[in-house]
Amino acid sequence: MSDPVCPIRTVSGTGRTGSWEVLVDVAIVAEEAAGARALQRVARSDHRPAVVLTASSPDEAGSVAATAAGLGVPTLRADRVRDPALADDLRARGVDVLLNVHSLHLVRPEVLDAPRVGAFNLHPGPLPECAGLNAPSWAIARGHAEHGVTLHWMEAGIDTGDVVEQVRFPITDEDTGLTVSVRCISHGQELVDRLLAHLDTGTVPRHPQDPSARQYFGRGVPHEGRVPWSAPAREVLAFLRACDYGPYPSPWGVPRTCRNGAEEIGVVRAAATGRSCADRTPGEVDRDDEGPVVATADTWIRPRRVVVDGRGTDPAEVLTPGDRLT
Repeated sequence: MSDPVCPIRTVSGTGRTGSWEVLVDVAIVAEEAAGARALQRVARSDHRPAVVLTASSPDEAGSVAATAAGLGVPTLRADRVRDPALADDLRARGVDVLLNVHSLHLVRPEVLDAPRVGAFNLHPGPLPECAGLNAPSWAIARGHAEHGVTLHWMEAGIDTGDVVEQVRFPITDEDTGLTVSVRCISHGQELVDRLLAHLDTGTVPRHPQDPSARQYFGRGVPHEGRVPWSAPAREVLAFLRACDYGPYPSPWGVPRTCRNGAEEIGVVRAAATGRSCADRTPGEVDRDDEGPVVATADTWIRPRRVVVDGRGTDPAEVLTPGDRLT
């Protein structure tokens, strides 16, 4: 493990640390509610938000840009992190720390090197085994028993820097992409507080990642976004839950299936029945006392909500015994 390094300035005043406070100027690259909350946390601390980089609009209530405007913090476009000239701007502003929260722009190495203390990223997944995009959805789809959120030092590679701190939590069979993402946001705010506390002390931990355990997930969607009826029911249901961010848009969209080779249907939610369908073809539709059921590789599952022509529909209005879903 390498030694923690955090050069900081000490100024006279009062704060959480007593008659002397450790003060750093923070540039925050942020989006979404998690970014707005992180900005508020920095503003409430003994440290100072120096500038905010965001793609959000100040006209959108609760956005990062609106939060920055309310705090009197100047803003820049988020895509400036791809411009090497931003490095000189950050130095001129006296930025000590760059904190990235839910912004997907790749940061230029020159920009990462500009803050005096370092650059940090809040990643909604455990590292090194869940790097890249849409980590909550991938964790559910792959049947992971737990997930987590990681605060790490940023370097030129994607999600490859030393870990500062990490929080892990279990994934249940009821979890969806949304519920896991919400827990990532909540635990992520804890990690922002811990970073601020480390900055108070003048040292920030560095725990090297194990590259042999690294898994990286890109922009692709499992099964090309289609319901894998030929898979076991547990895998089918996990994929549907991984895509479920309702009532918000899903980064993976609504899982699609084709009825009788013609009509495209979206399957939003489904439930297990536990009943074997060993004598049926995957994708075959039948009906029981509660409504339509669809065969998978091992057991029937029950569609709870489908989408036809962009409209949420009761599966009983769409699916009839003998239909084939592919």
